[in-house]
Amino acid sequence: MRQFDPTITPAEYKVLLVDDDPAMLRLLSRWLTKAGYAIRTASDGREALDAIELECPDFLVTDWEMPRMDGLELCRRVRETVLPHYVYIVFLTVRTGAAEMIAGLENGADDFLAKPVAEGELLARMRASSRVLELERRLSLLAHTDAMTGLATQRTFYEALEKEWRRCRRSRAPLSCAMMDLDFFKQVNDVHGHPTGDSVLKIVAELLVDSSRVSDTVCRYGGEEFCIMLPETPEHEAAKWADRARRRLASLRVPAGMKDLQMTASFGVAECRDDTQNSEELVDLADQALLCAKRISRDRVVCHSSMVDGAEPTRHGGMRDEVFEGKVARDVMSPLVMCLHEKDTISEAARFLLQSGMASTPVLDAEGTLAGFLSEKDLMTAMIAPDCWQRPLAAVMRPNVICYEENTPVRVIYEFLCRVSIRAVVITKRGRPTGTISRRSLLQWFREWVIKQDLVSPQAFGSSVDACSTASTASGPAPRSLDTAGAFRSDA
Repeated sequence: MRQFDPTITPAEYKVLLVDDDPAMLRLLSRWLTKAGYAIRTASDGREALDAIELECPDFLVTDWEMPRMDGLELCRRVRETVLPHYVYIVFLTVRTGAAEMIAGLENGADDFLAKPVAEGELLARMRASSRVLELERRLSLLAHTDAMTGLATQRTFYEALEKEWRRCRRSRAPLSCAMMDLDFFKQVNDVHGHPTGDSVLKIVAELLVDSSRVSDTVCRYGGEEFCIMLPETPEHEAAKWADRARRRLASLRVPAGMKDLQMTASFGVAECRDDTQNSEELVDLADQALLCAKRISRDRVVCHSSMVDGAEPTRHGGMRDEVFEGKVARDVMSPLVMCLHEKDTISEAARFLLQSGMASTPVLDAEGTLAGFLSEKDLMTAMIAPDCWQRPLAAVMRPNVICYEENTPVRVIYEFLCRVSIRAVVITKRGRPTGTISRRSLLQWFREWVIKQDLVSPQAFGSSVDACSTASTASGPAPRSLDTAGAFRSDA
């Protein structure tokens, strides 16, 4: 650690003087102002606490005997308060006995000056205590900032987020959080070495800070992940900010030997909702959206609200490995025999979902490849719009679709659905949807596995489950269906 820096001047320190004697305040203010310190004054302990809450000083120089709240009580209250940095407390008092000094030290005092105060002694004590404050600043900097990027650490970020969370809960102001992950960053370290990877992280940190407001907080969450708190910002505005940062990052060129690197990043954005339980859950929602962005195609921004359909995240514990052994997506998926087209109308989509008994379905484009995803909630949102029934599905479907190839291990999909709030994923074969896997289909598959393993009797599940699974759908005109090539043919 570096030694004390003698170039640090008194002007860098803020001093709060507290005394009920106006003449003493004027005298001390004149001495310390002449020495270069920034001075504020208060006439008693209560006024001093209000001043500290407004702007935390570096030094608190206080008298002992004052009306309303004396110096000893003020000292104790300051030490009980969570402050942004350490406050060095100096008592000015005629009480110089051992009992008084012990009481003051036990309540948090750092030093004593006996009245009447000499100017030279006061300034000497201030210079000596500034060395303590400088050391505290350096230790605090090491504890609260990431050594490589200079950003806030994860712990510091959560402390700031918790304060902002409580403030926004009281004021009903919006609060959003963005999670960012550098795409394929491991390849940078593997191919170009860790020094190049460190340079990339520093450049990205500078870009994020430069893109943020003073009120925002940027932290290095871990590895190549960054987390940004955006107070007074709804989700759609946070998504715009994230997209601007994403495009700026994509335009950067990072020197790496004989050539420059081009980096991209994925972002997940979430806003604090009425049902968001705490600040940690807000970060988790943004992390879920980030996970979806990476699953879709990377180098994009995904809002948590665009991925959820009202379900709560599933809580789960460990499972035996044999449940998933050798199983891939095609073994578990519900095959697609009917599907909607992006040019179909909302009216046709509503009839399709009602007749099929399905809660959601993939939507295809003219070539038969996946274009989006439509759920009952999407239709409900569109219902209140004028002339909604003739609008094409392309206007209301969600284009961000989580897809897995047919040969993906079931365990991967299971762990994903347990992590995020979405209920289903689409299974594809060379870009064309062939089925879906939902929480319900995984539950059905697990039920059948349990029965097959004789772990429980079929009767334990009850007959109502079988009745529901075999119920026929309502009659009516059949929607389009898929042939084996994935193209549409009409059953009408």
